[in-house]
Amino acid sequence: MTDAVRTGGCQCGAVRFRIYGKLGRPSICHCRMCQKQFGSFFSALVTAPKDGVEWTRDEPSYFQSSVNIDRGFCPKCGTPLTYRHPGGLEIAIGSFDDRSDLAPKIQVNYAARLPWVETIFEQPVHDDADYYARQEQIISFQHPDHETDQWPVAGDWK
Repeated sequence: MTDAVRTGGCQCGAVRFRIYGKLGRPSICHCRMCQKQFGSFFSALVTAPKDGVEWTRDEPSYFQSSVNIDRGFCPKCGTPLTYRHPGGLEIAIGSFDDRSDLAPKIQVNYAARLPWVETIFEQPVHDDADYYARQEQIISFQHPDHETDQWPVAGDWK
């Protein structure tokens, strides 16, 4: 990981961030709270540098999930963005514009993992050229993986 400025945000683009400084350890968390926050099998997070996060377009809303932890999400589209705890802030890896060097280095709450999570990538791959051609016809309203002066282009969220 690098000291370069990193950017990212939610799916709709209403919340955007810029991170200055070196990121901490990327991880996967298997706890039930993370499963519920992400609506998935686990969460993938990376520690943000202390005082290194700038919200450049709106900020997350927060849900206090336990006594000293709250979880941030986009108030418009619901994208999970942060895990805030007394020791700092972690950012969802999937929300970064460039995620290529953020491979998780550790798994936490491993005992709470779903029993089949270790074998999910052994499953058959759906490989249908027609299916993927149809997917390319979809008109996406998702924010692109780079900074924009204004989003959406029309300047108004529904």
